[in-house]
Amino acid sequence: MKIGYSKRKEGADKTALQRPFIGRKGIGKLALLSCAKRIHILSRTVDSDFVGGVIDNTGLDNAINDDLTPQQYSLETINIELFGNHLKGFEKGTIIYFENINDGIKNRIEYIRKLIALFFRFSLIDDSFKISLNDDPITLNELNDLSQSTQFVWQVNTINDPYLKDKISPTHEHIKKFEKINSSLEGIRGFIASVTEPKHLKIRNTQEKVSLDLYVNGRLREKDLLKHIPSARLVESYIYGQIHLDRLDGDKDRFTSSREGIISDDPLFQSLLSELKEVMKVITDDWDRWRVELRQDGDSENTTRMTKKERKSKELVNTISDEFVPTNESFYRSKVDEWLDSLSKDAEFNVTTYAECFISENLLRNYINHKPVPLSTEAISESKKWREKEEINKNTANISFDLRQSKEDLVYLDMDNLANLIEKVDPVKQAGLSRDAKEYKPIRDAMAHTALLTHNAKQRLNSTYENIKARIKKILG
Repeated sequence: MKIGYSKRKEGADKTALQRPFIGRKGIGKLALLSCAKRIHILSRTVDSDFVGGVIDNTGLDNAINDDLTPQQYSLETINIELFGNHLKGFEKGTIIYFENINDGIKNRIEYIRKLIALFFRFSLIDDSFKISLNDDPITLNELNDLSQSTQFVWQVNTINDPYLKDKISPTHEHIKKFEKINSSLEGIRGFIASVTEPKHLKIRNTQEKVSLDLYVNGRLREKDLLKHIPSARLVESYIYGQIHLDRLDGDKDRFTSSREGIISDDPLFQSLLSELKEVMKVITDDWDRWRVELRQDGDSENTTRMTKKERKSKELVNTISDEFVPTNESFYRSKVDEWLDSLSKDAEFNVTTYAECFISENLLRNYINHKPVPLSTEAISESKKWREKEEINKNTANISFDLRQSKEDLVYLDMDNLANLIEKVDPVKQAGLSRDAKEYKPIRDAMAHTALLTHNAKQRLNSTYENIKARIKKILG
């Protein structure tokens, strides 16, 4: 066991089974020493008997402190009986026994199985590569909860990935959108996926989170690629996936001394990050558009597709709509979805318009009170009429409590009446708040009574409100 010895020095880059080497500096064997206090290693070939030894961390530390040479530090003799039934029928291979496992790596079996399923992708290089835990093979079924929560998928170039094929392909009902992205970067392949909610990226009962990771020759080389190109966009908290670029393991050593990452300023790695940045621009736009189509919250930072006001209105309508959606088993499920989809545009418009109406009219009421502006005879008469009508309706409904926070006459006046109190002009002869308010009233009333407005009515309501808003801002300014 020569520390620092690399097979690559002999010009080879693959094993006899044609698996590419994933190490480079001959120190991977030392990784065992971070797992346990003592490591028992036993090997044999078809034509030889067992050989092996024990590496004791404490003894090795003392040898290093005493500056002993490899010839001066001998492995302890192994106790074959320790391996028990594992030796029965064992013809060739290596058995490693970890004695006194370090506390930091003691985890539940379920957690370990999921991590292995996530991160050991050597089967993409050689489909005969299998891992079992407690004699139970680890399969992609360990990732069922992740795959079932996956909503959208983007495949980058061509990749033969069993997870992509068997768990998140376009044929699966839970995958709402599947898009292929062609990249010009030589050798890049993989997939990027998004889940319905960020919480689905967290591995249950752990601090581990699934991310968009980089693989080289089937080996995880860099976790969370997006940390190198953060955009602070919402979509990043929904994203996971795997990008493969085997070219990174070429003649040049691009990996850090710890072997846990890539040297960040390497030109090829920087080319990968630049390409990924462009890919993420496409994904960010797709994700927002597809989420909105499914009546779900999208990217609030994307103001090119819709204004902030439109997006907030859509989010509110979606939240309310979800409360009316029946279960999947309901006979009316598909029909209700269809109705809600057809109502969503009008609902978003009406919700926004009602909020505009509420804010503008109540601002005028506050302004009139603050000045103060005396109420005209007509305003008092109008207020009385609506007050009496409300009282009749309350009696019919057998309601004895107050409906409004205030009993002032002002709260019974709409935009038309409020405008007349502020502007003492003839709306027929002079443009102003009063004229806009008269035009605003019939469409506003139709909207307030949950009517579906015509295209012309919507346009007129919008343009009139913009005039009213500008005049109110001028008054308040």
